Amino acid sequence: MADSGDVGVTRTLHEWRASAAFPRVFPFAVFMVFVAIGSALPAPVPVAPGELDPRWVYAARALAVGALLIWLWPRFSELRAAGTPMTPVDFALAIIAGIVVLAIWIPLDSGWVSFELGQGFDPRHFQSERIDWTITAFRLLGLVIVVPIAEELFWRSFLMRWIADQAFMSVEPARVGARALVISSVLFALEHSQWLAGLIAGFIYGWIYMRTGKLWVPVIAHAVTNGLLGVYILVVRDFRFW
Repeated sequence: MADSGDVGVTRTLHEWRASAAFPRVFPFAVFMVFVAIGSALPAPVPVAPGELDPRWVYAARALAVGALLIWLWPRFSELRAAGTPMTPVDFALAIIAGIVVLAIWIPLDSGWVSFELGQGFDPRHFQSERIDWTITAFRLLGLVIVVPIAEELFWRSFLMRWIADQAFMSVEPARVGARALVISSVLFALEHSQWLAGLIAGFIYGWIYMRTGKLWVPVIAHAVTNGLLGVYILVVRDFRFW
């Protein structure tokens, strides 16, 4: 006979997997596990041939979280809804918001507005100035596609609405309210070394979600920010931002 405690745990896990929160929380939780693993490993810099390259953890993160998003995609009604297509105004708002966040992000990198930045992800070959485009491609895949979707599903679609009402799927983005916007933005800021830039980004991404009611708008804005930041990093070679 199965132990009643085991049955209870199994039932709880089943209910959690069936809940609306699960597909919006679980990919982000796996993402944060990889962040913790990465922080425990040596700095993500080029290593001599034959040595274990810690930068591949970032590739594994992109692939693992990306696979979860694909698996759970049928459950993301806010990204799959056909009734509220993106308009040219929505796209313009997303692109402008993404550029504004980038313009804020780059100068807010030191002093009291930021925690100490490390060396960052160095995409070059060992003892060379040449970019390792294989490992860089995985880094950009994570930054431009995986991270914006996973983070906006968690921070905006789930957490911001959940703060307003635990029955978050019934909460229209426009009705979230200032309290939920502020709390979710503060928590979003604490996820980033550049906390003030993260706070402002959280407000902007949250506001455009509330303004349009479409999660694709902050997802695209987030992707624009990250994509242009990636270009900036590769051109200027300031890897701290990675």
